[in-house]
Amino acid sequence: MSSQRLSGQVALVTGGSRGIGAAVVRAFVAEGAQVAINYLDVPDRKKEAEGLVAQFNGDVISLPGDLSDPKVPAMLVKATQDKFGKITTIVTNAAVMQLKPWREITVTDWDLMQAVNVRATWLMINAAYDDLKKHQGNIITVTSVMTETGQPGQIHYSASKAAIIGLTRSLAREMGADGVRINSVMPGAIRTEHEVSLAADPKPVDDLILPLQSLKRRGFPIDLAGAFVFLASEDAAFITGQVINVDGGWVMY
Repeated sequence: MSSQRLSGQVALVTGGSRGIGAAVVRAFVAEGAQVAINYLDVPDRKKEAEGLVAQFNGDVISLPGDLSDPKVPAMLVKATQDKFGKITTIVTNAAVMQLKPWREITVTDWDLMQAVNVRATWLMINAAYDDLKKHQGNIITVTSVMTETGQPGQIHYSASKAAIIGLTRSLAREMGADGVRINSVMPGAIRTEHEVSLAADPKPVDDLILPLQSLKRRGFPIDLAGAFVFLASEDAAFITGQVINVDGGWVMY
């Protein structure tokens, strides 16, 4: 008997070229899924995406696309269906993040954050919904611990991630009768490539974060992958509308 929990599933993962998204891609393929990864079409992200595709024999494809363009989510859905024949799982991991004092945030800053982090999630789910309904599929959104901690300099990001929680819970009510599940993963302070690019020395961030966590080590993308696999699998067949907090015991509610 196969131990692969996602055998037969086809997942579309946004922001899948690195960080949490790439960890999810690797975990999904290891559990038997085929995966389309979306990435922003810039040289570094393209190189990362192509590197991931090269690790797997036809089970992963890469799809460039800027999610601030409202036409892109439906294009990604169609490209995934054209390659693999269906979609059973959507993981809306891609996000824009910006550190900026609240009175310096521009309308352009705000609208980009909402377009990529919230609107693209809604549009992608809508575009894939007929397939999700047909295959009794599932959706995993990604929120942030910042919705609970009220971090300064991040009000537009935190607002977008709070919107994701509302979207997830409301859609769970809308979709339940169709047998489609939707849940959200709430990462804490995760040491990703993005963080490394901003702070190569981990000590200042570690000194800030570790006293707040119950588990006294930093989280890494691999620490979240199991939560995504669980939520996408039949092990979570009776779970919907929930927020799964993966933050080392920082926020408890």
